[in-house]
Amino acid sequence: MKGLIVEPSPHRAAPITTQKVMLQVIIALLPAAIAGCVVFGVKAALVLVTCIASSVIFEALCRKIMKREQTVSDLSAVVTGLLLGMNLTSEIPLWMAVIGSFVAIVITKQLFGGIGQNFANPAIVGRIVMMFSFTSAMSTWAKPYWYKESADVITGATPLASSDGVEYMDLLMGRCGGCIGEVCALGLMIGGLYLIITKIISPVTPLAFIGTVAVMTAVTGGDVVYQLLSGGLMIGAFFMATDYATTPLTSKGKLIFGIGCGLITFVIRNYGNYPEGVSFSILLMNLLTPYIDRLTRTKPLGAKPAVKEAK
Repeated sequence: MKGLIVEPSPHRAAPITTQKVMLQVIIALLPAAIAGCVVFGVKAALVLVTCIASSVIFEALCRKIMKREQTVSDLSAVVTGLLLGMNLTSEIPLWMAVIGSFVAIVITKQLFGGIGQNFANPAIVGRIVMMFSFTSAMSTWAKPYWYKESADVITGATPLASSDGVEYMDLLMGRCGGCIGEVCALGLMIGGLYLIITKIISPVTPLAFIGTVAVMTAVTGGDVVYQLLSGGLMIGAFFMATDYATTPLTSKGKLIFGIGCGLITFVIRNYGNYPEGVSFSILLMNLLTPYIDRLTRTKPLGAKPAVKEAK
């Protein structure tokens, strides 16, 4: 028995690594990110670069200060920075974007132990903190292709906040106001489908999330297509509600999680003070994930309750 090593499962190493998973997520995000930069110009690209760079730097510094193994190479900080940047307006001051990255990486992720230990999606927490801290800056939207019309930025409303409405094709292609990475629904759907085909994510949560919003909108007489293509629904359903660390483990749990996100999003959009409710819905359901896991955990085959020995 010499050399026997006793350790918890899993005992077999899978060919997929955290770095490979994160790389696939980055690839899936690129169509929508590139579309956002085309629609909103160089300012959008600067916001994305700032969020990614500051997230990576904060993670490296945090791991060094805490004297822990460096995890920058796993690309999770890059994904967090890219997601945060895509959830911001192109008009956000860059120093505010850095603060958002600090909240996401240092406070939400590293202070709780790093990747896999965070209680909520870091990018969502960073965005919500920024929404409450910098309300005006976070709600200043650039009109699509403003740089072709004037040297100065022309601002406008997002589709959900606009009373005029936007054509379906404009919502699909990103020709509308909004956050950098949420405006091009087509790019997000392509990325989401890529993650499902490569089995990086399960389709259960996105379908339950989007389907619940669609059903509730239809029941109340709303415009289903408009609600699905506008706002942050697509980026939230495919890229943030599917985070491994903060969403349920079982398929039944993922279904409950997605339905909960959809219901909360619908309620906030239609009856709340905010035109958008995706970030809040995912954060609230993140907090409920441990309870959903406990409710839906599976029973091992052949397992029997322990029998207490008689004294």
